[in-house]
Amino acid sequence: MRDYYNVKVNLPAGIVSPGTLQNVLKLASEAKVRTVRFGARQQLLMTVHYEDMRFLEKDLKQHQITYEVNTEQYPNIISSYCGEEVFRTGAWLRESEYHTVLDQLDYQPRLKVNLSDANQSFTPFFTGNLNFIASSDPHFWHLYVRPKQSNTVFHWPELIYTNDLGRLARAVEEAMLDQGHREEESLYKAVTSGQAFITQPVTEEVDLPEFSLPYYEGFNRYGQRSWLGLYRRDEQFSIAFLLDVCALCLKTRIGELCTTPWKSLIIKGIEEKDRAAWSYILGKHNVNVRHAANELAWQTEDNTDDGAELKRYVMRYFEKNDTRTFGLCFGVQTLPKSEVFGSVLIRKRPLVQIGRLSLFSVYDLYFTENFNPNSRTYHLFERGLFKVHVPNQINRLCRKFSARRVQEITEMVRLEPDKPEPVSDELIMVHQCPHCFTVYDEQYGDVLNDIPAGTTFGNLPATYTCPTCDAPKEEFRAVQVEFAN
Repeated sequence: MRDYYNVKVNLPAGIVSPGTLQNVLKLASEAKVRTVRFGARQQLLMTVHYEDMRFLEKDLKQHQITYEVNTEQYPNIISSYCGEEVFRTGAWLRESEYHTVLDQLDYQPRLKVNLSDANQSFTPFFTGNLNFIASSDPHFWHLYVRPKQSNTVFHWPELIYTNDLGRLARAVEEAMLDQGHREEESLYKAVTSGQAFITQPVTEEVDLPEFSLPYYEGFNRYGQRSWLGLYRRDEQFSIAFLLDVCALCLKTRIGELCTTPWKSLIIKGIEEKDRAAWSYILGKHNVNVRHAANELAWQTEDNTDDGAELKRYVMRYFEKNDTRTFGLCFGVQTLPKSEVFGSVLIRKRPLVQIGRLSLFSVYDLYFTENFNPNSRTYHLFERGLFKVHVPNQINRLCRKFSARRVQEITEMVRLEPDKPEPVSDELIMVHQCPHCFTVYDEQYGDVLNDIPAGTTFGNLPATYTCPTCDAPKEEFRAVQVEFAN
Protein backbone atom coordinates (compact mmCIF):
# COMPACT_ATOMS: atom_id res chain seq x y z
CA MET A 1 0.00 0.00 0.00
CA ARG A 2 1.22 3.51 -0.79
CA ASP A 3 2.09 5.75 2.11
CA TYR A 4 1.20 8.88 0.15
CA TYR A 5 -0.93 9.77 -2.85
CA ASN A 6 -0.39 12.56 -5.38
CA VAL A 7 -3.63 14.47 -5.93
CA LYS A 8 -4.14 16.85 -8.85
CA VAL A 9 -6.88 19.44 -9.28
CA ASN A 10 -6.95 21.06 -12.73
CA LEU A 11 -7.25 24.84 -12.94
CA PRO A 12 -8.25 25.38 -16.60
CA ALA A 13 -5.99 27.91 -18.33
CA GLY A 14 -4.30 28.54 -14.96
CA ILE A 15 -7.29 30.55 -13.73
CA VAL A 16 -9.06 29.95 -10.43
CA SER A 17 -11.43 32.07 -8.37
CA PRO A 18 -10.38 32.79 -4.77
CA GLY A 19 -13.57 31.16 -3.48
CA THR A 20 -12.95 27.92 -5.40
CA LEU A 21 -9.31 27.74 -4.35
CA GLN A 22 -10.25 28.53 -0.75
CA ASN A 23 -12.75 25.66 -0.75
CA VAL A 24 -10.20 23.14 -2.07
CA LEU A 25 -7.54 24.31 0.37
CA LYS A 26 -9.88 23.99 3.35
CA LEU A 27 -10.69 20.40 2.39
CA ALA A 28 -6.97 19.68 1.98
CA SER A 29 -6.25 21.21 5.36
CA GLU A 30 -8.87 18.99 6.98
CA ALA A 31 -7.03 16.03 5.42
CA LYS A 32 -3.87 17.19 7.24
CA VAL A 33 -2.21 18.56 4.09
CA ARG A 34 0.01 21.51 5.02
CA THR A 35 1.57 22.55 1.71
CA VAL A 36 0.60 22.44 -1.97
CA ARG A 37 2.35 23.05 -5.30
CA PHE A 38 1.39 24.51 -8.63
CA GLY A 39 2.41 22.26 -11.52
CA ALA A 40 4.17 22.93 -14.81
CA ARG A 41 0.76 22.81 -16.51
CA GLN A 42 -0.68 25.38 -14.06
CA GLN A 43 -2.55 22.78 -12.00
CA LEU A 44 -2.85 22.42 -8.20
CA LEU A 45 -0.90 19.50 -6.69
CA MET A 46 -0.86 18.06 -3.21
CA THR A 47 0.50 14.98 -1.43
CA VAL A 48 -1.91 13.20 0.93
CA HIS A 49 -1.20 10.46 3.46
CA TYR A 50 -3.05 7.22 2.75
CA GLU A 51 -4.92 7.33 6.07
CA ASP A 52 -6.45 10.70 5.13
CA MET A 53 -6.99 10.02 1.43
CA ARG A 54 -10.45 8.44 1.67
CA PHE A 55 -11.76 11.35 3.73
CA LEU A 56 -10.40 13.90 1.24
CA GLU A 57 -11.87 12.00 -1.73
CA LYS A 58 -15.26 11.88 -0.02
CA ASP A 59 -15.17 15.65 0.58
CA LEU A 60 -13.97 16.47 -2.95
CA LYS A 61 -16.77 14.40 -4.47
CA GLN A 62 -19.32 15.95 -2.13
CA HIS A 63 -18.26 19.42 -3.26
CA GLN A 64 -18.18 18.30 -6.93
CA ILE A 65 -14.50 19.10 -7.32
CA THR A 66 -12.88 17.14 -10.15
CA TYR A 67 -9.54 15.58 -9.25
CA GLU A 68 -7.13 12.78 -10.16
CA VAL A 69 -5.01 10.53 -7.96
CA ASN A 70 -1.59 9.36 -9.24
CA THR A 71 -2.75 9.67 -12.86
CA GLU A 72 -2.62 12.13 -15.74
CA GLN A 73 -5.63 11.02 -17.74
CA TYR A 74 -6.90 14.58 -18.08
CA PRO A 75 -4.04 17.09 -18.50
CA ASN A 76 -4.78 20.66 -17.54
CA ILE A 77 -5.46 23.27 -20.23
CA ILE A 78 -2.65 25.82 -20.02
CA SER A 79 -2.64 29.36 -21.36
CA SER A 80 -0.75 32.65 -21.50
CA TYR A 81 -3.63 34.33 -19.65
CA CYS A 82 -1.44 34.67 -16.55
CA GLY A 83 0.77 37.21 -18.35
CA GLU A 84 -2.02 39.07 -20.15
CA GLU A 85 -2.21 42.76 -19.33
CA VAL A 86 0.62 42.67 -16.79
CA PHE A 87 3.42 41.76 -19.24
CA ARG A 88 1.74 42.77 -22.48
CA THR A 89 -1.64 43.42 -24.07
CA GLY A 90 -2.51 41.55 -27.24
CA ALA A 91 -3.87 43.30 -30.31
CA TRP A 92 -7.14 41.40 -30.02
CA LEU A 93 -6.53 38.56 -27.58
CA ARG A 94 -7.66 39.95 -24.24
CA GLU A 95 -8.78 38.38 -20.99
CA SER A 96 -12.40 38.21 -22.15
CA GLU A 97 -11.33 36.27 -25.24
CA TYR A 98 -9.63 33.60 -23.13
CA HIS A 99 -12.84 33.12 -21.18
CA THR A 100 -14.78 32.77 -24.43
CA VAL A 101 -12.42 29.99 -25.50
CA LEU A 102 -12.73 28.23 -22.14
CA ASP A 103 -16.51 28.31 -22.51
CA GLN A 104 -16.03 26.42 -25.78
CA LEU A 105 -13.83 23.80 -24.09
CA ASP A 106 -16.76 22.50 -22.05
CA TYR A 107 -15.32 18.99 -21.53
CA GLN A 108 -12.25 17.45 -19.90
CA PRO A 109 -9.61 17.12 -22.64
CA ARG A 110 -7.58 13.94 -22.70
CA LEU A 111 -5.00 15.69 -24.85
CA LYS A 112 -2.78 18.50 -23.63
CA VAL A 113 -4.26 21.81 -24.86
CA ASN A 114 -2.19 25.02 -24.96
CA LEU A 115 -3.67 28.49 -25.61
CA SER A 116 -1.06 31.12 -26.45
CA ASP A 117 -0.72 34.70 -27.51
CA ALA A 118 1.71 34.70 -30.45
CA ASN A 119 3.65 37.71 -29.16
CA GLN A 120 4.59 36.49 -25.68
CA SER A 121 7.34 34.23 -24.39
CA PHE A 122 6.20 33.71 -20.79
CA THR A 123 4.35 30.44 -21.45
CA PRO A 124 5.34 27.62 -23.85
CA PHE A 125 3.84 27.27 -27.33
CA PHE A 126 4.36 23.61 -28.24
CA THR A 127 4.35 21.54 -25.05
CA GLY A 128 0.74 20.52 -25.76
CA ASN A 129 -0.78 18.04 -28.19
CA LEU A 130 -3.15 20.73 -29.47
CA ASN A 131 -1.34 24.06 -29.53
CA PHE A 132 -3.64 26.96 -30.36
CA ILE A 133 -1.80 30.22 -31.10
CA ALA A 134 -3.58 33.50 -31.77
CA SER A 135 -3.14 34.63 -35.38
CA SER A 136 -2.82 38.19 -36.67
CA ASP A 137 -6.44 37.93 -37.89
CA PRO A 138 -8.80 38.82 -35.01
CA HIS A 139 -10.61 35.85 -33.43
CA PHE A 140 -8.80 33.23 -35.52
CA TRP A 141 -6.23 30.76 -34.23
CA HIS A 142 -3.38 28.70 -35.63
CA LEU A 143 -3.37 25.07 -34.56
CA TYR A 144 -0.17 23.03 -34.27
CA VAL A 145 -0.82 19.34 -33.61
CA ARG A 146 1.62 17.04 -31.85
CA PRO A 147 0.33 13.45 -31.57
CA LYS A 148 0.72 11.80 -28.18
CA GLN A 149 4.17 10.32 -27.48
CA SER A 150 5.58 12.08 -30.52
CA ASN A 151 7.94 14.97 -31.14
CA THR A 152 6.49 15.69 -34.59
CA VAL A 153 4.47 18.91 -34.90
CA PHE A 154 2.36 19.79 -37.95
CA HIS A 155 0.39 22.90 -38.79
CA TRP A 156 -3.37 22.55 -39.26
CA PRO A 157 -4.09 23.85 -42.78
CA GLU A 158 -6.76 26.33 -41.63
CA LEU A 159 -7.17 29.03 -39.02
CA ILE A 160 -9.95 28.22 -36.54
CA TYR A 161 -12.56 30.71 -35.37
CA THR A 162 -12.73 31.26 -31.60
CA ASN A 163 -16.30 30.00 -31.25
CA ASP A 164 -15.43 26.75 -33.05
CA LEU A 165 -12.17 26.11 -31.21
CA GLY A 166 -13.64 23.83 -28.55
CA ARG A 167 -15.69 21.80 -31.01
CA LEU A 168 -12.71 21.28 -33.31
CA ALA A 169 -10.42 20.37 -30.38
CA ARG A 170 -12.88 17.71 -29.30
CA ALA A 171 -13.20 16.35 -32.84
CA VAL A 172 -9.39 16.13 -33.20
CA GLU A 173 -9.14 14.33 -29.86
CA GLU A 174 -11.78 11.77 -30.80
CA ALA A 175 -10.22 11.17 -34.22
CA MET A 176 -6.73 10.78 -32.73
CA LEU A 177 -7.47 8.78 -29.58
CA ASP A 178 -10.63 6.85 -30.42
CA GLN A 179 -10.20 6.31 -34.16
CA GLY A 180 -6.41 6.05 -34.31
CA HIS A 181 -5.72 8.84 -36.80
CA ARG A 182 -2.22 10.21 -36.16
CA GLU A 183 -0.98 11.25 -39.61
CA GLU A 184 -1.65 14.78 -40.80
CA GLU A 185 -3.81 14.02 -43.85
CA SER A 186 -5.90 11.24 -42.34
CA LEU A 187 -6.51 13.24 -39.17
CA TYR A 188 -7.65 16.27 -41.15
CA LYS A 189 -10.04 14.19 -43.26
CA ALA A 190 -11.47 12.40 -40.23
CA VAL A 191 -12.17 15.68 -38.45
CA THR A 192 -13.63 17.65 -41.36
CA SER A 193 -15.73 14.95 -43.00
CA GLY A 194 -19.34 15.31 -41.98
CA GLN A 195 -18.99 18.53 -39.96
CA ALA A 196 -18.17 22.11 -40.82
CA PHE A 197 -16.13 24.67 -38.92
CA ILE A 198 -15.70 28.40 -39.42
CA THR A 199 -12.16 28.67 -40.75
CA GLN A 200 -9.97 30.56 -43.17
CA PRO A 201 -6.82 29.49 -45.02
CA VAL A 202 -3.43 29.71 -43.36
CA THR A 203 -1.23 32.13 -45.25
CA GLU A 204 1.83 32.14 -43.00
CA GLU A 205 3.52 30.27 -40.18
CA VAL A 206 3.69 31.67 -36.68
CA ASP A 207 6.76 33.85 -36.29
CA LEU A 208 8.09 32.82 -32.90
CA PRO A 209 9.21 35.76 -30.76
CA GLU A 210 12.71 35.86 -29.37
CA PHE A 211 12.61 34.32 -25.92
CA SER A 212 12.74 36.73 -23.01
CA LEU A 213 11.44 35.69 -19.62
CA PRO A 214 9.89 38.66 -17.81
CA TYR A 215 10.62 39.04 -14.12
CA TYR A 216 7.48 37.62 -12.55
CA GLU A 217 7.95 38.10 -8.80
CA GLY A 218 7.13 40.85 -6.31
CA PHE A 219 4.90 43.94 -6.57
CA ASN A 220 4.79 45.54 -10.00
CA ARG A 221 2.70 48.50 -11.10
CA TYR A 222 0.61 48.51 -14.29
CA GLY A 223 -1.78 51.37 -14.98
CA GLN A 224 -3.40 52.47 -11.73
CA ARG A 225 -3.02 49.07 -10.07
CA SER A 226 -0.36 46.53 -9.16
CA TRP A 227 0.17 42.82 -9.64
CA LEU A 228 1.97 40.53 -7.25
CA GLY A 229 4.07 37.54 -8.33
CA LEU A 230 4.74 34.81 -5.75
CA TYR A 231 7.51 32.23 -6.13
CA ARG A 232 8.82 29.71 -3.61
CA ARG A 233 12.30 28.24 -3.81
CA ASP A 234 11.10 24.80 -2.76
CA GLU A 235 7.95 25.14 -4.92
CA GLN A 236 5.83 24.61 -1.78
CA PHE A 237 3.11 27.07 -0.76
CA SER A 238 1.74 26.70 2.74
CA ILE A 239 -2.04 26.26 2.89
CA ALA A 240 -2.22 28.76 5.74
CA PHE A 241 -0.60 31.41 3.53
CA LEU A 242 -2.80 30.66 0.51
CA LEU A 243 -5.95 30.75 2.65
CA ASP A 244 -4.98 34.24 3.77
CA VAL A 245 -4.34 35.17 0.12
CA CYS A 246 -7.81 33.92 -0.87
CA ALA A 247 -9.46 35.73 2.02
CA LEU A 248 -7.80 39.03 1.10
CA CYS A 249 -8.75 38.58 -2.57
CA LEU A 250 -12.38 38.11 -1.56
CA LYS A 251 -12.22 41.09 0.79
CA THR A 252 -10.69 43.39 -1.85
CA ARG A 253 -12.85 42.06 -4.71
CA ILE A 254 -10.11 40.39 -6.73
CA GLY A 255 -11.98 37.82 -8.77
CA GLU A 256 -9.17 35.60 -10.09
CA LEU A 257 -5.82 34.11 -9.24
CA CYS A 258 -3.44 32.98 -11.99
CA THR A 259 -0.99 30.11 -11.81
CA THR A 260 2.01 30.01 -14.19
CA PRO A 261 4.06 27.26 -15.89
CA TRP A 262 6.95 28.39 -13.65
CA LYS A 263 5.05 27.00 -10.63
CA SER A 264 4.33 30.46 -9.31
CA LEU A 265 1.23 32.53 -8.63
CA ILE A 266 0.21 35.92 -10.05
CA ILE A 267 -2.43 38.16 -8.45
CA LYS A 268 -3.65 40.97 -10.68
CA GLY A 269 -5.68 44.08 -9.93
CA ILE A 270 -4.29 45.06 -6.51
CA GLU A 271 -5.37 48.61 -5.66
CA GLU A 272 -2.94 51.02 -4.06
CA LYS A 273 -5.02 51.28 -0.88
CA ASP A 274 -4.65 47.50 -0.36
CA ARG A 275 -0.85 47.27 -0.78
CA ALA A 276 -0.28 47.45 2.96
CA ALA A 277 -2.64 44.52 3.57
CA TRP A 278 -0.74 42.39 1.05
CA SER A 279 2.59 43.34 2.61
CA TYR A 280 1.20 42.33 5.99
CA ILE A 281 0.33 38.82 4.71
CA LEU A 282 3.80 38.39 3.20
CA GLY A 283 5.38 39.40 6.48
CA LYS A 284 3.03 37.26 8.58
CA HIS A 285 4.04 34.12 6.67
CA ASN A 286 7.68 35.15 6.14
CA VAL A 287 7.29 35.01 2.35
CA ASN A 288 10.25 36.57 0.55
CA VAL A 289 9.98 38.23 -2.86
CA ARG A 290 12.51 39.62 -5.33
CA HIS A 291 14.76 36.61 -5.76
CA ALA A 292 17.52 36.76 -8.37
CA ALA A 293 16.18 36.60 -11.93
CA ASN A 294 18.33 33.60 -12.87
CA GLU A 295 16.72 31.59 -10.06
CA LEU A 296 13.25 32.16 -11.54
CA ALA A 297 14.18 30.82 -14.99
CA TRP A 298 13.86 27.12 -14.15
CA GLN A 299 11.18 24.53 -14.78
CA THR A 300 11.24 21.22 -12.94
CA GLU A 301 8.98 18.17 -13.01
CA ASP A 302 5.86 17.77 -10.91
CA ASN A 303 5.72 15.46 -7.88
CA THR A 304 9.45 14.91 -7.60
CA ASP A 305 12.12 16.74 -5.64
CA ASP A 306 15.08 15.58 -7.77
CA GLY A 307 14.82 18.43 -10.24
CA ALA A 308 14.44 21.10 -7.55
CA GLU A 309 17.43 19.68 -5.67
CA LEU A 310 19.62 19.79 -8.80
CA LYS A 311 18.43 23.34 -9.47
CA ARG A 312 19.56 24.41 -6.00
CA TYR A 313 22.91 22.68 -6.54
CA VAL A 314 23.55 24.53 -9.82
CA MET A 315 22.29 27.83 -8.41
CA ARG A 316 24.92 27.74 -5.66
CA TYR A 317 27.59 27.54 -8.40
CA PHE A 318 25.93 30.36 -10.36
CA GLU A 319 25.90 32.63 -7.31
CA LYS A 320 29.50 31.86 -6.46
CA ASN A 321 30.71 32.53 -10.02
CA ASP A 322 28.21 35.29 -10.87
CA THR A 323 27.13 33.38 -13.97
CA ARG A 324 25.20 35.40 -16.54
CA THR A 325 22.04 33.57 -17.66
CA PHE A 326 20.03 36.43 -19.18
CA GLY A 327 17.96 35.21 -22.13
CA LEU A 328 18.05 31.54 -21.09
CA CYS A 329 15.72 29.25 -19.18
CA PHE A 330 16.52 25.80 -17.82
CA GLY A 331 14.57 22.55 -17.68
CA VAL A 332 15.48 19.56 -15.50
CA GLN A 333 14.25 16.14 -16.64
CA THR A 334 14.81 13.29 -14.17
CA LEU A 335 12.02 10.97 -15.37
CA PRO A 336 12.22 9.41 -18.87
CA LYS A 337 8.69 10.29 -20.05
CA SER A 338 8.29 13.70 -18.48
CA GLU A 339 8.44 16.97 -20.38
CA VAL A 340 9.90 20.27 -19.24
CA PHE A 341 10.30 23.64 -20.93
CA GLY A 342 13.75 25.15 -21.36
CA SER A 343 16.34 26.50 -23.78
CA VAL A 344 18.86 24.43 -21.81
CA LEU A 345 17.79 20.90 -20.87
CA ILE A 346 19.51 18.86 -18.15
CA ARG A 347 18.50 15.21 -18.56
CA LYS A 348 19.28 12.67 -15.84
CA ARG A 349 19.75 9.00 -16.75
CA PRO A 350 21.16 5.87 -15.08
CA LEU A 351 24.75 4.98 -15.88
CA VAL A 352 23.99 1.28 -15.37
CA GLN A 353 20.54 -0.29 -15.74
CA ILE A 354 19.93 -3.85 -14.48
CA GLY A 355 16.27 -4.66 -15.06
CA ARG A 356 14.41 -2.01 -13.09
CA LEU A 357 17.40 -1.29 -10.91
CA SER A 358 19.29 1.90 -11.75
CA LEU A 359 22.87 2.21 -10.58
CA PHE A 360 24.59 5.59 -10.46
CA SER A 361 23.33 8.59 -12.40
CA VAL A 362 24.83 10.80 -15.07
CA TYR A 363 23.52 13.88 -16.83
CA ASP A 364 23.27 14.85 -20.48
CA LEU A 365 23.20 18.53 -21.40
CA TYR A 366 21.21 19.83 -24.40
CA PHE A 367 20.31 23.20 -25.86
CA THR A 368 17.48 24.06 -28.24
CA GLU A 369 17.75 25.43 -31.77
CA ASN A 370 18.80 29.11 -31.53
CA PHE A 371 18.41 28.72 -27.76
CA ASN A 372 14.68 29.30 -28.15
CA PRO A 373 12.85 27.04 -25.66
CA ASN A 374 9.85 26.83 -28.00
CA SER A 375 11.97 24.98 -30.56
CA ARG A 376 11.42 21.22 -30.69
CA THR A 377 15.00 20.58 -31.88
CA TYR A 378 17.61 19.74 -29.26
CA HIS A 379 21.38 19.70 -29.76
CA LEU A 380 23.65 17.66 -27.49
CA PHE A 381 26.28 19.77 -25.71
CA GLU A 382 27.79 17.30 -23.24
CA ARG A 383 26.97 13.67 -22.44
CA GLY A 384 27.51 11.44 -19.40
CA LEU A 385 28.39 14.14 -16.87
CA PHE A 386 28.67 13.34 -13.20
CA LYS A 387 26.73 15.72 -10.98
CA VAL A 388 29.84 17.51 -9.76
CA HIS A 389 30.66 18.53 -13.36
CA VAL A 390 27.18 19.72 -14.35
CA PRO A 391 27.37 23.34 -13.07
CA ASN A 392 30.65 24.14 -14.82
CA GLN A 393 29.41 22.71 -18.13
CA ILE A 394 26.19 24.72 -17.88
CA ASN A 395 28.37 27.75 -17.21
CA ARG A 396 30.26 27.01 -20.45
CA LEU A 397 26.98 26.72 -22.32
CA CYS A 398 25.81 30.06 -20.89
CA ARG A 399 28.98 31.69 -22.14
CA LYS A 400 28.49 30.09 -25.54
CA PHE A 401 25.02 31.65 -25.68
CA SER A 402 26.26 35.08 -24.57
CA ALA A 403 29.07 35.02 -27.14
CA ARG A 404 26.59 34.10 -29.86
CA ARG A 405 24.31 36.95 -28.84
CA VAL A 406 27.16 39.46 -28.88
CA GLN A 407 28.11 38.29 -32.36
CA GLU A 408 24.51 38.59 -33.62
CA ILE A 409 24.17 42.09 -32.21
CA THR A 410 27.51 43.08 -33.75
CA GLU A 411 26.37 41.82 -37.14
CA MET A 412 23.02 43.64 -36.87
CA VAL A 413 24.40 46.95 -35.65
CA ARG A 414 27.61 48.01 -37.29
CA LEU A 415 28.52 51.42 -35.98
CA GLU A 416 31.00 53.12 -38.28
CA PRO A 417 32.74 55.93 -36.35
CA ASP A 418 34.43 58.73 -38.19
CA LYS A 419 37.95 57.67 -39.01
CA PRO A 420 41.00 59.68 -39.97
CA GLU A 421 42.59 59.18 -43.30
CA PRO A 422 43.50 55.50 -43.63
CA VAL A 423 47.03 54.47 -42.94
CA SER A 424 48.75 51.35 -44.03
CA ASP A 425 47.76 48.67 -41.49
CA GLU A 426 48.80 45.07 -41.42
CA LEU A 427 46.15 42.35 -41.15
CA ILE A 428 47.20 39.46 -38.93
CA MET A 429 45.41 36.19 -38.25
CA VAL A 430 44.72 35.08 -34.68
CA HIS A 431 42.39 32.52 -33.08
CA GLN A 432 39.73 33.56 -30.58
CA CYS A 433 37.71 31.64 -27.99
CA PRO A 434 33.99 32.22 -28.76
CA HIS A 435 33.02 31.91 -25.08
CA CYS A 436 35.29 34.38 -23.28
CA PHE A 437 36.95 36.06 -26.33
CA THR A 438 40.48 35.16 -25.22
CA VAL A 439 42.85 35.46 -28.22
CA TYR A 440 45.69 33.07 -29.11
CA ASP A 441 48.40 34.91 -31.06
CA GLU A 442 51.34 32.81 -32.22
CA GLN A 443 53.65 35.83 -31.81
CA TYR A 444 53.26 35.52 -28.05
CA GLY A 445 52.28 31.90 -27.49
CA ASP A 446 50.51 31.01 -24.22
CA VAL A 447 52.54 31.41 -21.03
CA LEU A 448 49.80 29.87 -18.82
CA ASN A 449 49.80 26.67 -20.90
CA ASP A 450 53.60 26.63 -21.41
CA ILE A 451 53.26 27.29 -25.16
CA PRO A 452 56.37 29.16 -26.42
CA ALA A 453 56.12 32.20 -28.67
CA GLY A 454 56.15 31.35 -32.37
CA THR A 455 54.02 28.21 -32.03
CA THR A 456 51.37 28.24 -34.77
CA PHE A 457 47.80 27.43 -33.85
CA GLY A 458 47.92 24.32 -36.04
CA ASN A 459 50.89 23.00 -34.06
CA LEU A 460 49.17 23.33 -30.71
CA PRO A 461 48.52 19.95 -29.05
CA ALA A 462 45.04 18.46 -29.53
CA THR A 463 44.51 18.72 -25.78
CA TYR A 464 45.05 22.50 -25.78
CA THR A 465 42.30 24.45 -23.99
CA CYS A 466 41.53 28.11 -23.48
CA PRO A 467 43.59 29.46 -20.53
CA THR A 468 40.58 31.47 -19.34
CA CYS A 469 37.53 29.20 -19.64
CA ASP A 470 38.93 25.75 -20.62
CA ALA A 471 37.11 25.66 -23.97
CA PRO A 472 38.71 23.03 -26.27
CA LYS A 473 40.97 23.97 -29.14
CA GLU A 474 38.47 22.95 -31.84
CA GLU A 475 36.01 25.63 -30.73
CA PHE A 476 38.43 28.52 -31.39
CA ARG A 477 37.67 30.65 -34.43
CA ALA A 478 40.11 32.21 -36.86
CA VAL A 479 39.73 36.03 -36.96
CA GLN A 480 41.64 38.84 -38.63
CA VAL A 481 42.74 41.88 -36.64
CA GLU A 482 44.44 45.05 -37.73
CA PHE A 483 47.90 45.82 -36.45
CA ALA A 484 48.76 49.51 -36.85
CA ASN A 485 52.21 50.19 -38.28
